[in-house]
Amino acid sequence: MKRLKFFHAGWLTLLLIMVLGEIKSQVADSIVPKMINPEKILRKIDVRSITQSGFNFWNDRFSGHWAGIHFGFNGFFSTDYSGYSSEFMENDLFRSNSAFVNPFQQSIALQRNKNTFGLVSGLGVQFQSYRLDKNMTIRQDGSGRVMPKPLISYEDNQKSKLSVVYLTVPLLAEIQVPVKNYQTRYYFSAGVYAGMRINSHTKIKYRDEGEKEKLKTPDDYSLNKFKYGLMVRTGYRWANFYATTDLSPLFISGKGPRLIPFTFGITLMSF
Repeated sequence: MKRLKFFHAGWLTLLLIMVLGEIKSQVADSIVPKMINPEKILRKIDVRSITQSGFNFWNDRFSGHWAGIHFGFNGFFSTDYSGYSSEFMENDLFRSNSAFVNPFQQSIALQRNKNTFGLVSGLGVQFQSYRLDKNMTIRQDGSGRVMPKPLISYEDNQKSKLSVVYLTVPLLAEIQVPVKNYQTRYYFSAGVYAGMRINSHTKIKYRDEGEKEKLKTPDDYSLNKFKYGLMVRTGYRWANFYATTDLSPLFISGKGPRLIPFTFGITLMSF
């Protein structure tokens, strides 16, 4: 009797397994794949929504070329000495130096999905010196007019220069062209700048009875307090160059000769 019950239970179990397997196979066979044209799927994808949410092959931020240390030379490309008997501000170009120390930079990208064009601004300090004839410096008369001052008091005059320090703020539009890969780029920028004079002085170095002496005389020398001009910058990898020209004269109108400074130079170090 026990064997009969066990036999019936085994058959019921086997029958239940067979029924469940048939039901499962019917459910699986009822799923019929649909053939959809892939072009229709691609048309429904909004590429702009993907890029706006952050997907961008050019994933680096736009970074311009202003911050750093730059060295160059000063000169005057437009001169008018009306009312003077000599061109006493004639300078030695390659001994008249300029140095930019630009610690602050702000880069503003103007493209949504690339980083090759934008605006560059910042803050820098410009140190300008004009190497004058070694036997000449400048002074101001009672009305503030700049006058030449010959140096005849010393037996051997070594150096005479006018030094001016400005705070400088540029606004440049910069374009970058990838070369070989998007990280190595040639760049060109152009724009305007403004400067505010914060210091100025003359300095002469000479020998008196065989001893080296130095005389530094701070004054404003009727220099314009503010200046503005045009600037261009270009470079590729380690070779970087710049040039500027003021659009305002060096001296206040009517207080000195009309001189328009220019500067050109190279980048020594980029930040």
